[in-house]
Amino acid sequence: MEKWKLFAVTSMLFAGLTSVIAKFGMKELSSDVALAIRTIVVFGIVTLNAFLLNDAVAQIRQAPKSNLIFLTISGITTSLSWIFYYRAMKEGQVSYVASIDKASIVVTILLSFLLLKEPVTAKILIGAGFIITGMIILAWK
Repeated sequence: MEKWKLFAVTSMLFAGLTSVIAKFGMKELSSDVALAIRTIVVFGIVTLNAFLLNDAVAQIRQAPKSNLIFLTISGITTSLSWIFYYRAMKEGQVSYVASIDKASIVVTILLSFLLLKEPVTAKILIGAGFIITGMIILAWK
């Protein structure tokens, strides 16, 4: 298996665990407090990984400003996504919330075609169609 596929599958497994574990953890907390706790832990682990294993200081100094600007914008959009995801999880069923949230894959696919000029294939379009169909089925009352 290619390394990126192994990383993606591992990410999928941890992401699946994340929402269910978080729902247990936020029972007596607001979604914002629960997210703050989670984010502090994420920040600590990611910071240790970057600075201890990847020489982050040198990389940041050498990075073009445009890279840092785009990563900052990505951080803002991630924060907003997480805030609304946690609010939705607090109010709704995790299985529904996660399914609707994962439809963001379709947004990612469209933007990858338009902005990154990645190839459009029938396989990707059919997969995106299934994702949209699944989201509609789950969200339908």
